[in-house]
Amino acid sequence: MTQDTRDTTVVVTGASGRTGSRVARSARAAGLTVRAASRATGFDWHAPSTWAGVLAGADAAYLVHPSDIGAPGAAEAVGALARGAVGAGVRRLVLLSSRGQDRAGDAEEALRASGADWTVVRAAWFAQNFSEGPLVEELRLGGELVFPAGGVREPFVDVRDVGDVVVAALLAGERYVGETVAVSGPRLLTFGEAVTEIAEATGRELTYRAVSAREYGERLAGFGMPEGEVGALVEAFGQLLDGRNAYLSDGVREVLGREPRDFAEFTRQAAAAGTWTA
Repeated sequence: MTQDTRDTTVVVTGASGRTGSRVARSARAAGLTVRAASRATGFDWHAPSTWAGVLAGADAAYLVHPSDIGAPGAAEAVGALARGAVGAGVRRLVLLSSRGQDRAGDAEEALRASGADWTVVRAAWFAQNFSEGPLVEELRLGGELVFPAGGVREPFVDVRDVGDVVVAALLAGERYVGETVAVSGPRLLTFGEAVTEIAEATGRELTYRAVSAREYGERLAGFGMPEGEVGALVEAFGQLLDGRNAYLSDGVREVLGREPRDFAEFTRQAAAAGTWTA
């Protein structure tokens, strides 16, 4: 793909989700035609019969697995969709992966083996995990975040930066083909410090309570999450939150030529939008 975006179509899986929506927004801003791939548009990661129509005539695709990149079956699904895309003539693929997650490597290898012109974007923990999804309800309604992160530090990345990096990589010709780009925010914070910054931005009393991964799994099971999903998440958290990710990555600066968005910018904007208002 060249810098000329005319008549260029990118398939965006998870287009209504946390990262897919930002990829779609960045792609449209860059002049690309976005083809949303979600259940709402008839696409299903678990139903290969729904893939061909979405891929036909496209030039590139953004792949984000619907659960966790290291979940059971994720590598097989990524590999199958990637091979299907290549078979349909869509060779330029960007996969969202996770920094430090052992099983993410299986999905990355499945992508590499597909014959695609691939790029992997490995992301740190999303800042928007505090504002979208299950964690936000705990803060908004209960004023407390219970999570198995202890005092580990994480360079929370803004998903808008993830979207911008994905699109810039797609538009960079051969520059990022066969490359892995790791992205993070500009500074390290504990989850407790992150909650404190959210509290300061909202003017509310918000607290963080650390629990073990096992205790957190029991909470999830109590909320009705299937046993298999609980086990996969507990394993993933045990890896990702053991301190291995307590470092900065320079992918945002490398690809975009600017500093990544700071967590404070995210909290100010989300607070102003009423995200954590009870």
